[in-house]
Amino acid sequence: MPATIQRRNTRQRQLVLDAVTGRCDHPTAEEVYTEVRQRDPKISRGTVYRNLNLLSDEGTILTVHVPGGNRFDLRTDNHSHVMCRRCGAVVDAPVTYNAHADKEAARATGYVVESHGTVFLGLCPNCR
Repeated sequence: MPATIQRRNTRQRQLVLDAVTGRCDHPTAEEVYTEVRQRDPKISRGTVYRNLNLLSDEGTILTVHVPGGNRFDLRTDNHSHVMCRRCGAVVDAPVTYNAHADKEAARATGYVVESHGTVFLGLCPNCR
């Protein structure tokens, strides 16, 4: 079993984490970068993007894969999202996670399925 890599929590990583956890709108990496730059004008785009990926890889935040680019979520439990195909808004969808779908996909493919993500597409109330 590989050893767990312990990363130190840098000031930049904490700024990135605070920018994600301080929002409920599933920000893009660019939105996180813009917010972090307001607190630290010297931080680079690469540092923000790299820390978003590190935080996601370690399970501190969730990367939501949606059309148009990834979004980031402070909730890391298994849950669904809905995205407006017109304005791009992403919100949590109050739909029960279907663990049976994981087992069904594993049975059908031979993969060891650990989880799945669901993104519903439609029009938000403002764009309808």
